Amino acid sequence: MAAMASKLNALAIVLVAAATLVHLSTAQTRHVVGDATGWTIPSGGASTYDAWAANQTFTLGDTLVFNFTNGQHDVAKVKKADFDACNTGNVIFTITDGPASVNLNETGEQFYICTFGNHCSLGQKLAINVSRRAASSSPSPQPAAPPTSAAAPAIAPAPSGGSVTYTVGDKTGWVIPSSASSYQTWASGKSFKVGDVLVFNFSKNQHNVAEVTKAKYDSCDTTSPLAIYNDPPVRVTLNKSGEHYFICAVQGHCSAGQKLAINVTTVGGGGNNGATPPPPPSIATSPSSVAASPNSPPSTVNPSSPSPTGVASSPPPQNSDAASLGFAGLFATVLWIPAALLY
Repeated sequence: MAAMASKLNALAIVLVAAATLVHLSTAQTRHVVGDATGWTIPSGGASTYDAWAANQTFTLGDTLVFNFTNGQHDVAKVKKADFDACNTGNVIFTITDGPASVNLNETGEQFYICTFGNHCSLGQKLAINVSRRAASSSPSPQPAAPPTSAAAPAIAPAPSGGSVTYTVGDKTGWVIPSSASSYQTWASGKSFKVGDVLVFNFSKNQHNVAEVTKAKYDSCDTTSPLAIYNDPPVRVTLNKSGEHYFICAVQGHCSAGQKLAINVTTVGGGGNNGATPPPPPSIATSPSSVAASPNSPPSTVNPSSPSPTGVASSPPPQNSDAASLGFAGLFATVLWIPAALLY
């Protein structure tokens, strides 16, 4: 009897693990906008993207992937009024490098357009509605040991793997600094890694955040940024390693020292700067985004953000639930284990 009880306990733990795998396989979905058509001027007009969106279910935490040719299109998140009027002068954030990934980090209606020429009026526009993922109605399983170790990251970031949120400038925020080297001094004592988040606190309509190339950073050139965020607080997720450059694109602010250059590594990092994170943004960070919260994105950015939620540098991913297929095989393997335990 003792041996049978031991096997049943092992079976219960395996089934809990299997349920967790099923949850993870459906936790997030990557939606490739327009599927094989990509993000372009559609031959069928605006109804093309409306029809595509009607067959999708967008939930908090999902990602939109826009596949387009650099220099011919872009992705801009806008408000409904600007979406309806195809107004490109008041965007929340813009991503210029494709393929572009936008994290859906807020619920409700979201609107995206291409700002090139008359592309929006020709139908290159997308409206979606993001819902909150339904909670499971079944009671939470209670295995003996795993919850203790799983709960630890909620108390403090893991020394080598947890992401860290950095408030740029700490209490000073993102402003014209008293010294041109202020933000580099702030960054010099920190080790940034992929997955960390930068939070820019500033007064709306007085400042913004633009991610730019090194050449534009050095010359304070505010034209054609990689991404730009206008609604504070802006949360930018550092979704790739290497050097990142940020400036305020309001005239004269960058040359006065409102600029930040950091280097992001794939490992290491850590140590919160002690600042209390601001309230959740209305958009994605970023790129990453964008977004950006993104307010982003990327956001909103962040967006929704981007990077925004950010700009993806890898080849265009497959659409929607492709990632779930890998979990199906793993799930079948897990279910085989309890059968072996019972015999």
